[in-house]
Amino acid sequence: MAKVKKTKNALKAQRDALDRFHRFLPTLELKKQQLQTEVRTVDALLREKDAEEQALVAEITPWIKLLAEDVDLASYLELKEMIIETGNIAGVNVPVYQDVVIVQNPVDLFATPPWVDDALSVLRRLIRVRMEQVVLREQRRLLAEELRITSQRVNLFEKVKIPECEENIRIINIALGDAQTAAVARAKIAKGKGQAIVSGKSGVTES
Repeated sequence: MAKVKKTKNALKAQRDALDRFHRFLPTLELKKQQLQTEVRTVDALLREKDAEEQALVAEITPWIKLLAEDVDLASYLELKEMIIETGNIAGVNVPVYQDVVIVQNPVDLFATPPWVDDALSVLRRLIRVRMEQVVLREQRRLLAEELRITSQRVNLFEKVKIPECEENIRIINIALGDAQTAAVARAKIAKGKGQAIVSGKSGVTES
């Protein structure tokens, strides 16, 4: 902790700083709570998308096992674009999933099994879910990072800055009190000497 000056100006500066910290701390604590809530919300959405992904994979797996010849389902689909907007969650700019543009290449109905169309439909849904997961994970990363920074600031104010100011104020008050007491004592001594001189009782004897 840096050495603090023991002056009235320093006392005022420490009190002003303490007032600022007490004023800002509730705002930081509120932001921390909001971020914690948003992180939990994104976690819940990710769990939903994970469950949806597993269901789609389970739906498409039987068709893949039926393959007797080379049918590359992924070759029929092309992800052209992912449409993302920027949103603001608890003061954090995050990507927000809107849609994906998937182009399907023509399917030769005579050269492919009859279930390929249904499988491609499920695969398109699977691609969308996985792209949503990508965006949600980025949301969570950004929110978690802001939560980490905000939590550090809350801890800094609560455990360092506020106690430091309070301790500095205590030290300065003691020093100023001691200085005032010493000044009063010096004044009394000076007054006593002055009265002694006036009354001729200065303690000096004539020869």
